[in-house]
Amino acid sequence: MGVMGFLGMACAYIMRACLSISITQMVIPRTQNTSTGVVDPDSCPYDEDVYQPNSTSHHVFETGEFDWDEETQGLILSSFYWGYIITHLPGGMLAQKFGGKHTLGLGILSTAIFTLITPVVSYRGSGPMIALRFFMGIGEGTTFPALSTLLAQWAPPLERSKLAALVFAGVQIGTVLSSVFGGLILEYSSGWPNVFYIFGGIGVLWFVVWCLICYNDPSSHPFISDKEKQYILETIGETERKKDLGGTPWLAIITSGPVWALTITEIGHDYGLYTMVTDLPKYMNDVMHFNITNSGFLSALPYLVMWIFSIIFGYVADLLLAKKLISLTPLRKILSSIGAIGPAVGVIAASYAGCDKAAAATLFTIGMGFMSLCYASLRVNSLDLSPNFAGTIMAIVNGAGSISGMVAPYIIGVLTPNRTLKEWRVVFWVMFGVMIITNFTFIFFGSGEIQHWNEPAGPAVVDEAPPTADGRRRRSTISGGEPIREKFKNYYENKLPVTDENPQLELSNR
Repeated sequence: MGVMGFLGMACAYIMRACLSISITQMVIPRTQNTSTGVVDPDSCPYDEDVYQPNSTSHHVFETGEFDWDEETQGLILSSFYWGYIITHLPGGMLAQKFGGKHTLGLGILSTAIFTLITPVVSYRGSGPMIALRFFMGIGEGTTFPALSTLLAQWAPPLERSKLAALVFAGVQIGTVLSSVFGGLILEYSSGWPNVFYIFGGIGVLWFVVWCLICYNDPSSHPFISDKEKQYILETIGETERKKDLGGTPWLAIITSGPVWALTITEIGHDYGLYTMVTDLPKYMNDVMHFNITNSGFLSALPYLVMWIFSIIFGYVADLLLAKKLISLTPLRKILSSIGAIGPAVGVIAASYAGCDKAAAATLFTIGMGFMSLCYASLRVNSLDLSPNFAGTIMAIVNGAGSISGMVAPYIIGVLTPNRTLKEWRVVFWVMFGVMIITNFTFIFFGSGEIQHWNEPAGPAVVDEAPPTADGRRRRSTISGGEPIREKFKNYYENKLPVTDENPQLELSNR
């Protein structure tokens, strides 16, 4: 499940991000300067090979069929997130009720279909493109809630950080593959539509394999060993989908301080992430003026480092917890803070590196590498707070975070009408402020502890209590049955008779 979940996230982000790099070649370019030097002091010079007539990348620079200005491009890119936010909550509820397998699979299949028809729709104009991206977002909105539900079924508590880091690292790998191979396809194929045909086809292929080999939970999986199945069920058996949870505790969830803290911090993190995912290729192409192949590779490099960092820090986080060197809540807060400060400082430093392309690329890469720490903190925190309702919480949190995806590309389009370095510096300062300020809510109000509303409502009956002074037995009713059964699990499984010599409590098997 971990590997296929990782590949599923990679496919989702390959298809989501492919427009970000393709759009640089789809639109008619607006020339700022020439190879003879910089006309605008706030613009960087072009690479010399871009303007050479015999350059292999020359034809790529001159292609462009759509007269979409920066604001229109921002609307097209952001419209994905208008639909993305809608299906988060329904997706989480469906995954929680029926399992995450089909919820995730159908979401990615629909994304693949919309990707395949993007070239046809784009020739109909910007309006149909906005509508297409909107419906594509509706399809992909189920992915994070469904994966959180699956992780709650499959990830033992002391392995959550690294398994979540593995699965959600598909975000970075998908972005890397989209940038690198998207650039190569644009450079060496017959045209930009091939990007959408190839990446959409990969999404369909993943769906077929996913349906054949993946299952909702260990108990229904026919291929894993009995030993592995027993281990998983013993450690996270309380999150079984078949257990009667008595309904989702909506009021408790929406009034929970830790859930609000996680939600607000996720909005800030996603603002930074979506700023980079949707617009870093444009920055490399429009401001730094790399050719399309170099732009693809350099846009991908930060996400490759993010992937490496996410795996490393996922293992480090679980190791620290296993050795009891730090408790869960401080660990989540420390990782979240580094994951906010690192990229915020990195992008600001990169913007002040000016037109030094090597320095800017290095600073972007280092800064974005630290963003990966959120995968061992924010991304797994819904499982910390409530394993039973992790899908619903992830739906709320990631759905709210997608608001950033709706506004970030549009704000960037408004702030960068001339695509100058000075304008982009303002973009990065906004990103800096949003990430740092929102992270304070997690520092002050976040938690890594299981919340009381995670357990199903209902009384637990203690049938046999110690005898009273007159020798009579008595019955006791204690609310919150599941925590008591869990607390006395070992004793309950090895019941001793209640006698005068052994007056311990015996829990009712009801």
